[in-house]
Amino acid sequence: MMAGTTIAFAPLLPWAALAALAAPLVVVLALSFWKRASGAAWRLAIGALLLLALANPSLVNEQRENLPDIALLVVDDSASNRIGDRAAQRDAVVAGIKERLKEERDLELREVRAGSADASLTGGEEGTRLFQALERALGETPRKQLSGIVMVTDGQVHDAPKRPEAQHPEAQRPEGQRQEQAGAPPPSAGQGGAPAQQPEALPAPLHVLLTGRPDESDRRLRVVQAPSFGLVGKKLTVTVRVDDETAARGQRARLTVRQDGGPPQAEPVPIGVDHQMDLKIDHGGLSVFELEVEPGRQELSLINNRAVISVNGVRDRLRVLLVSGEPHAGERTWRSLLKSDPSVDLVHFTILRPPEKQDGTPIRELSLIAFPIRELFEIKLDEFDLIIFDRYRRRGVLPNAYLQNIAGFVEKGGALLEAAGPNYGTALGLYRSPLGSILPGEPTGQVFEQGFQPRITAIGKRHPVTAELPGSEAEKPSWGRWFRQVEADAVRGRSVMSGVNDQPLLLLDRVGQGRVAQVLSDHMWLWARGFEGGGPQAELLRRLAHWLMKEPELEENVLKASVQGGRLMVTRRVLERDDRSVTVTLPSGEEKNLELVEDAAGRATAALAVTDPGLYRVGDGQRTAIAAAGSLNPLEYADLRASAERLAHAIESSRGTHRWLASGAGAAVAIPEIRRVLPGRSTAGRDWIGLVRNGEYRVIGVNQIPLLPVVLVLTLALGGLAMAWWREGK
Repeated sequence: MMAGTTIAFAPLLPWAALAALAAPLVVVLALSFWKRASGAAWRLAIGALLLLALANPSLVNEQRENLPDIALLVVDDSASNRIGDRAAQRDAVVAGIKERLKEERDLELREVRAGSADASLTGGEEGTRLFQALERALGETPRKQLSGIVMVTDGQVHDAPKRPEAQHPEAQRPEGQRQEQAGAPPPSAGQGGAPAQQPEALPAPLHVLLTGRPDESDRRLRVVQAPSFGLVGKKLTVTVRVDDETAARGQRARLTVRQDGGPPQAEPVPIGVDHQMDLKIDHGGLSVFELEVEPGRQELSLINNRAVISVNGVRDRLRVLLVSGEPHAGERTWRSLLKSDPSVDLVHFTILRPPEKQDGTPIRELSLIAFPIRELFEIKLDEFDLIIFDRYRRRGVLPNAYLQNIAGFVEKGGALLEAAGPNYGTALGLYRSPLGSILPGEPTGQVFEQGFQPRITAIGKRHPVTAELPGSEAEKPSWGRWFRQVEADAVRGRSVMSGVNDQPLLLLDRVGQGRVAQVLSDHMWLWARGFEGGGPQAELLRRLAHWLMKEPELEENVLKASVQGGRLMVTRRVLERDDRSVTVTLPSGEEKNLELVEDAAGRATAALAVTDPGLYRVGDGQRTAIAAAGSLNPLEYADLRASAERLAHAIESSRGTHRWLASGAGAAVAIPEIRRVLPGRSTAGRDWIGLVRNGEYRVIGVNQIPLLPVVLVLTLALGGLAMAWWREGK
């Protein structure tokens, strides 16, 4: 505590009124002195005394309490500041600063920690936000007490203020060298394209203590441009870049690409320049491409040698060829269902000759339009995604050579769906044609003509096509009956639905690279008409189509991983029970085992807390899944080299400095000396940093003594007038 004495004025009249009174008084006194009038000096003294009395001076004695200066210690807890021994350097310097400043009684040290793993997970592409945390701390700190800011970081701070001339770096590049991420706004642009407002300079010196080493090098892979959508079956072009300061000019590095955890494919890419490469989308839904470049000569971490590109595969249009063997009640149901979907491009043909009419009329004369058999089943067959045979029987319309083409189409990756009619078990059925080599159901020749309710088999309850279909929750499904079923033995594939006497009703099979589905009844249309309450016809056919098109969501043996609410959720769906654990590879390379718990629907799940942003790989020995936490390519890992370049403007504008804690590999941590300096003095030297001594205080008491009491003023004024009259009367 200390005392301070000052003279204060509390004028009885406004200062403007006092000035108005003083002006004529000065004029009169000036004339008196000019005329050498006697008593002018006394009149001057009386006027000055009266004006001073109106100003009401008083002697103020303040009781003051000294306020401590406040220093902010900003500590970088981000993932990049835990590379190598940076975390040890950070902890050592933080402990050292606290130890050195604890003896300073008039200095309060406030610690601000930022850039933690949780913040990185939710920050997405924002990276390390130290200045955001610093602004919050400054809002709680009186500016007059702020002594200085000490920041312990590796320098990879992504919200540091930039120099004014650096606000539009893209605009300064020559045309043709600018790069833009798809969907990203122009750099440093505010609303309406106006330049972003430059942040105010810090109110105290910023001293940056850098972890890491000044001579670090690191190879890093960056995705420059990548679309988020692509057409299935088409190639999309992405741009990547590999940077490495230790590589010679023109040197190349091996880049490995893995799609959806599949086998790797490698290609050489140049170092230091943008490189375009083609990726192919082979299925709808999400496709994840993992990119990894081989290690360089010097590496801080291999985590930024990897990148991930996530692309949603979109089908241009699903091209479907529907061939109906004869007109029947279910034909319109198939056509209406397929035509109602705007994403389906349908080609439909119906064989019009009734089975009982054998008059020798040529097929070409029965058609309403010429049936382009060769064009559809030979020239343009590969342009279709799905072929459907609805109650079809052979009548010589499609020669065996074309049916053999369809079998080859399936084996090469196509899809076939057959809704069998009563003729399937006869010699005219498709099983007795070249398609018999790919159809999973071998007919016995018997057809059941009786009412039955379709049921889901034990395998079907685990298969994503039929598992948990609407209405199947109870022991007996709440579906309407069908009245015809072709008896067949399941020689291939799996029976997911059954009918009369538990005979196979819906068979699914994989043939080569393609898929086949077979419905051994032509009465599914009864569900669409709502007979006896109907059934989930639309949902079942939707799932069938997606499974035939190899959509990932309908895969029956699949391992999936996703990050939800800070937890890695792992799900495995298999048709046969699998008790194996899964191995999770963290972004750091560490591996952890997870035990999965299976439910009745064949889904086995487990969860793991996520602590670091980046890519998590999950595998069980046969299947692989990947998931990204925070961001597919975290900005935090874009460049791991320690540097003060990003902080240069903030340091210079605040009259601060930066210091390396270690000068090279193996060097000990050197904490600079901390000095207290007066305002206006230098705040940094060769081996020291300075904190300003502000000398701020708070007034806790005031004593006020009037200097001109009323009695004293009247006494002096009357005495002065008397002396002036006496002097003028002589």
